[in-house]
Amino acid sequence: MTEREADRQPLATAALLRAGLNVPNALTLSRILIVPLLVAVLLTQVDGWEFYGLGLFLVASLTDFLDGFLARRRKEVTALGKLLDPAADKILTSAAFISLVGLELVDAWMVVVVIAREFAVSSLRSLAAAQNVVLAASFAGKVKTTTQIVAISLLIISQKLGSFDLLAPLSLWVALVATLYSGIEYFVRNGRRVLEAFGAASPEQ
Repeated sequence: MTEREADRQPLATAALLRAGLNVPNALTLSRILIVPLLVAVLLTQVDGWEFYGLGLFLVASLTDFLDGFLARRRKEVTALGKLLDPAADKILTSAAFISLVGLELVDAWMVVVVIAREFAVSSLRSLAAAQNVVLAASFAGKVKTTTQIVAISLLIISQKLGSFDLLAPLSLWVALVATLYSGIEYFVRNGRRVLEAFGAASPEQ
């Protein structure tokens, strides 16, 4: 390494940090890193797994709020964060739901519907991004995320709820309805916009 290259390395590192490696994005990455541990706790069913699993899931879910809050407050919204945050959310909820299928606490078809919705919305966002179109999150999407967090939390702890164990399946149905509604609403609100963007970008015949 030449002396000039050595001088440039700290500058490159600082630029990389400014570009994406900040506190909000570190929280987002931590959410992804918690997922394997959460799955291991749920599927191995160690003593007290319900409480450990619930704790891990809630901590991971809390980072979803904190990373966005800190990014806006500290003015550290980055392209990396915009990419990682929704991906981390989907990885967390999908892994939790699939684990609950393995524990026979959720019907597989329900989880297929949830994951299919997430893939469909992600595909639409990718198409929009290819045309430099930004699709903002909707209120229905935030409701969907909240109901999913509540449902997963109650399902994890359902065997410890006693007479309140009916709350878990009820919350799951609420989350499923919210998931379907938010997906349909997202496509209705943004589908034409994406198609028009592709039409405008197409060369004239």
